[in-house]
Amino acid sequence: MSSKAETQLAVSHPRETTDLFGHREAEMALLNAYRSGRIPHAWLIGGAQGIGKATLAYRMARFVLAHPDPSASAVQRADSLNIDVDDPVSRRVAAEAHGGLLVLQRTANDKGVMRTVITVDETRETITFFGSTAAAEGWRVCIVDTVDELNPNAANALLKTLEEPPRQSLFLLISHAPGRVLPTILSRCRRLALRPLTGPDVIQAVSRTTGLTGNDPALRDAAEAAEGSVARALTLLGGDAVKLHHKTAALLASLPRVDPRELHALGDALGGSDKVALATFIDSIERWVSARLRTEDPNADLPRLARLAEVWEKIGRAARDTAEYNLERKPLVFSVFGMLAEATR
Repeated sequence: MSSKAETQLAVSHPRETTDLFGHREAEMALLNAYRSGRIPHAWLIGGAQGIGKATLAYRMARFVLAHPDPSASAVQRADSLNIDVDDPVSRRVAAEAHGGLLVLQRTANDKGVMRTVITVDETRETITFFGSTAAAEGWRVCIVDTVDELNPNAANALLKTLEEPPRQSLFLLISHAPGRVLPTILSRCRRLALRPLTGPDVIQAVSRTTGLTGNDPALRDAAEAAEGSVARALTLLGGDAVKLHHKTAALLASLPRVDPRELHALGDALGGSDKVALATFIDSIERWVSARLRTEDPNADLPRLARLAEVWEKIGRAARDTAEYNLERKPLVFSVFGMLAEATR
């Protein structure tokens, strides 16, 4: 395995991450709402992928679970949502063992394959979780990561809980495309939009995660191409990955027209078994699609957006099959751009 892949595997999950970069305003909005004693029961934390939405959600969850009384002096004096990594709440959250926190996210099926959606059965866990004893036992916090991945039945099941929230309940819904969230869910949430990080923030975050110095040329190149996303910078870390991203971006910019020669060149660049190259390619496609699905323009071509969303689901399945069965990469490249060209005409 390459050192780049090893670097990716070493990255901490947001439930284990205490550092937050570049979202001071959003953090203070959550903190001020909580210590007011009148915090909205549901928040939709929206923005591009990899900019810290889940990190902020877990940071808020730890703070509320560690400080269940909003009027306590520790809450009123706090200047951030930070909870020490050695605090018992932090340790239990990191170990996925805190009884006051429920996380809804995609899980593996009986065959060990990751599902493409969050199912209704998983979402119905909120009914039991937010039981009648919640108020007596303290806060109950539910993180949905992401609400975009709820299937229709799951979204409706979540809506029922949002409509009648128990006392001392807090929902933190993460979305890469807030414009696509059901209006009925949106209407029950306070929206909190996170902006892409600045270049220096990306460099600082990646440096803290990987141990690379801020002056490392590969890190600076990755941060420049990352469009404000730490996750993307980590994927792009390394000169070859950055070049592959630029090749993919150039082809995406030409849609719906594509040059077969460039597709062949991109397929060759993906190699036969390089997991980082495949991840870079899929990441570039996903961000391009997500940027278009995030539009809130009332004059947007909704049928075209619906086609694009459907195509993205097909691309996701094809990418997972390619990675799982180590299939040839070039047919995937032609298939992906064929579907995108058809969806964008």
